[in-house]
Amino acid sequence: MFDIDRWIEIWVTITRNKTRSLLTCFGVFWGILMLVILLGSGKGMKNGVLGNFDGFATNSVFFYADRTSEPYKGFNKGRWWSMRNRDIESILHSVDGIEYISPIIWGARGEKNIVFGQITGTFGVKGVMPGFFQIERQDVYYGRLLNDIDTQEKRKVCLIGAKVNETLFHSEDPCGKYIRVNGLYYQVVGVIKAKSSNINIGGRSEESVFLPFTTLQQSMNQGDIFHFMSISVYRDIPVQDVINDVGAILKSQNEIAPEDPQAVGVVNLAAQFSMFEMLFTGIDILVWLVGMGTLLAGIIGVSNIMMVTVRERTKEIGIRRALGAKPLNIISQVMSESLLLTALAGLMGLSLGVFLLDFVSQLLAAQPSEGRGTFFTNPEVSIHTAVAATAVLLFSGLLAGLIPAWRAMQIKAIDAIREE
Repeated sequence: MFDIDRWIEIWVTITRNKTRSLLTCFGVFWGILMLVILLGSGKGMKNGVLGNFDGFATNSVFFYADRTSEPYKGFNKGRWWSMRNRDIESILHSVDGIEYISPIIWGARGEKNIVFGQITGTFGVKGVMPGFFQIERQDVYYGRLLNDIDTQEKRKVCLIGAKVNETLFHSEDPCGKYIRVNGLYYQVVGVIKAKSSNINIGGRSEESVFLPFTTLQQSMNQGDIFHFMSISVYRDIPVQDVINDVGAILKSQNEIAPEDPQAVGVVNLAAQFSMFEMLFTGIDILVWLVGMGTLLAGIIGVSNIMMVTVRERTKEIGIRRALGAKPLNIISQVMSESLLLTALAGLMGLSLGVFLLDFVSQLLAAQPSEGRGTFFTNPEVSIHTAVAATAVLLFSGLLAGLIPAWRAMQIKAIDAIREE
């Protein structure tokens, strides 16, 4: 049962020496404040860096054709080659673990290549399959995305980016209208913008026009050649295995030496993302070690102050023992005093730390970040981290009072009463 008189007594004892109590509290206060700020800063850095991948499939890998570096089957090294539609079919048939796949072909980007009425603009042109929009995810402002029927029937339809829509249609709904792309007319079926503004495939989506892959391939008279291939892999499949299998098929079907290290270019986004994850796991561990070290210094200060307090109250403890106080009463009083000091200082440090992180977060949110990379955003401490820090704090408070409590229990009543 909660004994308020006992806690009042403890509080009076603490306030007897305000200077000592303030010094004791400051060590713990500073320790927990530093721990919270370090944890929040680490989280802010993680949010900023990984936020650059937001909306982008982090289990993705990309392939492109490069010069060969080895002679093979009568071909000299340094030969240029191209990926073809048959490669896509073989990959889908032979490689396990592929979630989405999209070949990409780049259209010509000439001066004022996009036209609506008397309005012109210069923008990128991409031919993609529907799987592309599962790898580089988009926000749809109007209409819809390209689908399989558009690809199969080689429809003359297009998606336009938000910047294109702003230039040609003043950001109004353009669906159903026709624009001229590199001299040919296409019906607009949607307006999009990539969820991620800091990473893209071949140019920012809001400044691009998207056509069905087969439509652009035919209109450019490219035969069955394409320029780039994007693949996302199921989460439980090793990405490197898929890279090896796809690379082997591309080399086999295009007369490339199996040991050629250069001919098939690879961008492994999954590996980069995994590297970032491991980096921030290491940062989290380091932050906890540094923060706990700072907190430990404060806890040691509490323990030392409590040892001095016990020494000064030797006579009082002896009298209480002589009047029948049990060892448990003495231990609980010392540990309760230590716990109260630690909890008060720690919770004030925790509250101030959260307040400072929220203040910094609001300042960062008020600054526009459009079009530039962001490496620090939304520093915060999760509720789980706050609970863990509080638990560590309370445990440390009890630990700080353990040795002084044991010292108080060893005091004999007759020796304490005799002490001057």
